[in-house]
Amino acid sequence: MTMATKSEPLTGSDLLNKVKDLNNLSAEAKAKKCGYFTVTKDGAERVSMMKFMNALLDAEGVELDSKSSNGNGRGGRSASYRISVQANGNLLIGSTYTERMDLKPGDEFEVSLGRKHIHLKQISEDDE
Repeated sequence: MTMATKSEPLTGSDLLNKVKDLNNLSAEAKAKKCGYFTVTKDGAERVSMMKFMNALLDAEGVELDSKSSNGNGRGGRSASYRISVQANGNLLIGSTYTERMDLKPGDEFEVSLGRKHIHLKQISEDDE
């Protein structure tokens, strides 16, 4: 089995055109060919079907989430701006928040501790 090269997944009309070109393949194979997979630590490829299907819906202009003014549509969980300490003592900030801030793997933060708070300040290249 040859390893696929990982690049940015296709979106929009590029995604729709590629899916049409691959109409003889399975949904999983289409997702993989369109870039919707990750490579695990042991080198195995894991197809991201949910991201692929959501990208297809977005490309087609289908809105599943209601756009109500209070943000509490029936499309899933909304950001609560609350997190809990996990059993191992870690705090996990979910992807909802990191995506909203357009954070990428490797982005660094300065942590400062107060009596009852933790501040995270993103370190930019200008700060170094």
